[in-house]
Amino acid sequence: MTSKIKNITVIVLILATFSCNGNSTEIIPNAPSNLATPTYTNVSISIDKAMYKPGDVVSFTIDNTTLPASAKVRYKYDNTIVSDVPLTASSWQWQSPADDYRGYMAEIYSITDNVETIYATIGIDVSSDWTKFPRYGFLSSFGSIDDATIHSVISNLSRYHINGLQFYDWQNKHHKPLPLNGSVPATTWKDIANRDIYFSTVQKYISTAHSFNMKTMFYDLVYGAWNNAEADGVSKEWYIYTDNTHSNIDLFSLNSPFISNLYFLDPGNSNWQNYMINETRNVYKYLDFDGYHMDQVGDRGIRYKYDGTSENLAGSFKSYIDAIKTAIPVKYNVMNAVAQYGQQGIAESGTDFLYSEVWSPSDSFSDLVNIIKQNNILSNNTKNTVLAAYMNYDNANNPGYFNTPSILLTNSVIFAFGGDHLELGEHMLCKEYFPNNNLTMKDDLKESLVNYYDFLVAYQNLLRDGGTFNTVSISSTDSKIGIEAWPASQGKVAVFGKKFDNKQLIHFVNFSNSTTQEWRDKNGIQVMPATIKDAKLLLTIPSTVKKIWVATPDFAGGASRQLNFNQVGNKVSFILPELRYWDMVVVEY
Repeated sequence: MTSKIKNITVIVLILATFSCNGNSTEIIPNAPSNLATPTYTNVSISIDKAMYKPGDVVSFTIDNTTLPASAKVRYKYDNTIVSDVPLTASSWQWQSPADDYRGYMAEIYSITDNVETIYATIGIDVSSDWTKFPRYGFLSSFGSIDDATIHSVISNLSRYHINGLQFYDWQNKHHKPLPLNGSVPATTWKDIANRDIYFSTVQKYISTAHSFNMKTMFYDLVYGAWNNAEADGVSKEWYIYTDNTHSNIDLFSLNSPFISNLYFLDPGNSNWQNYMINETRNVYKYLDFDGYHMDQVGDRGIRYKYDGTSENLAGSFKSYIDAIKTAIPVKYNVMNAVAQYGQQGIAESGTDFLYSEVWSPSDSFSDLVNIIKQNNILSNNTKNTVLAAYMNYDNANNPGYFNTPSILLTNSVIFAFGGDHLELGEHMLCKEYFPNNNLTMKDDLKESLVNYYDFLVAYQNLLRDGGTFNTVSISSTDSKIGIEAWPASQGKVAVFGKKFDNKQLIHFVNFSNSTTQEWRDKNGIQVMPATIKDAKLLLTIPSTVKKIWVATPDFAGGASRQLNFNQVGNKVSFILPELRYWDMVVVEY
């Protein structure tokens, strides 16, 4: 990455309260001088795994050609320094703490003449189970691929800390995903789009992902069959029908290059469940997948079972998921809720996290938030959310580039509210058909997304591990920032809080010069927000404040920085150093 330096300004704001003739007047004088402003130089840094178990050794590598002899590395949990040691080589190791489900930030820095320089930062996820904080990616091409390319793809995804991979359309027939030649797997087969799939490529992707501590999930519909599935043992009594006389099987009619229609079955039918349990076992017998990514296609309208009774499709998913989970309990399961269809039953089932594919009319930033919050309620706050939310959708009909501001603004909202965005694979995702790679990431987006995923990992305990969303009483005391409580409003900075026992989070998402409030930004018209610097803020809070600190993925590589503040009664004043897309301020009591 190209080195660059960003100024970080931290200024003190003092609030004094004077009494005159019984009337209280609040005066905010100029901030006193602070320590010299730190600088940030973006030096390339990496670790050897996407995540680690408690106590695992983390191996680091950094480009140290520009580092001074005085460089040090400090490891932080939130804003607390866990350890701080000299950096003596370009490669080193750190034994992670024994605490489970923790996110850490490693900061490479030096201090000269009271001026701090931060050279690099990187997040570290220490978790025994990836589904606690899922960061989901995908793979969508399984042709003849050499080992070096496979390693490069997985290594790149590891740098974004992707800890689970959906193997999209790796299979042959949806009702018989892994074809056999006698008693051994076929070496090649066709997927439904008539693409060549190589068993060896799927196998190598799995083993390479495992070497980076990533989990692998095989994709398949919970109720799909190809033409002539009866020859493979699928009964017509298991299908769903568009009429109550079982004359017309429900289907997707697909044209060339697709080599079959997709016919739909009843996920709640126990015979179909047993059939797919056997097929799933067959997959696990020959391929070391860690779990099953289950798909659907959304609301089919009024449908019927073979016996003419109405089909409750949304209510049938839980039965299917639990049947698979009961038969094969050692594997993970997750299911796509297309436009939230069937999510209640999915959330109550044996799924390990929740996955929502977002479609209209959920087009606003607020709609994304509502989906995450709905999933929290449905799962009693026990399962985190991944959103399959396809960006710059219309632009993806032709070759071009992703709009960097729209991606970062949408990720700011998703991450700030505790979600994850399915978007990274061999390419960035832009359509529901994952092999579509018409849009390319520009270098600035690639670089920024590294910071965003470092941030998501480093502060996962604040972003995705408890707390209660709330409204905070905060206002601006100058004209630099226009604040409005969430939901998002064009032309304003949206603010919302999250309360823990001993701290209050305040998120700032910058819509001050946004060109659209639709998260998908179909035509890529979003613009980079103008950076707001040194905004004076006044917080009303009923507790005595011990510390205030800020972190943002947009500056200083996400490193946390303590802020000076002044409290008089329940009024606390401080200065927000800078805001581009998203800032997280943490007030500790």
